[in-house]
Amino acid sequence: MRVMVIVKANQDSEAGALPTPEYIEAMGAFNNELIAAGVMLDGGGLQPSAKGARVRLQNRKAMVTDGPFAETKELIGGYWIWQVKSLQDAIDWAKKAPTEGDRPFDLEIRPYYEPEDFAEVATPELIAEEQEWRERQARKAPKATA
Repeated sequence: MRVMVIVKANQDSEAGALPTPEYIEAMGAFNNELIAAGVMLDGGGLQPSAKGARVRLQNRKAMVTDGPFAETKELIGGYWIWQVKSLQDAIDWAKKAPTEGDRPFDLEIRPYYEPEDFAEVATPELIAEEQEWRERQARKAPKATA
């Protein structure tokens, strides 16, 4: 089961504040633990929404809104992509994530749709094509080192 673990933004991350060296070291150790366990497929932190944009497509037209965006609690500050046995396995790993001081560290875990999840609405050919895209992308991905 692949899941995306969404790290919620906060006032500090939206202000562009960088974490302490100690926190970076603790997060690096946690990431190395995830990699060594074969859990972490990808991950990264995101710059503040002030440096981003939103694109809304409707009726073949695009509306672009430059950041920053209101409602910090709705923004993403970073992510991991994990390969886990179950949602509970992902929750157990998430509970081990390091935190910094008393600031909340909010995570949201969302399973990916897998090609076979669309068996009721997609042809076997389309499902096979989706699986091939994922396999091709996985072959291109750099190998993680612990």
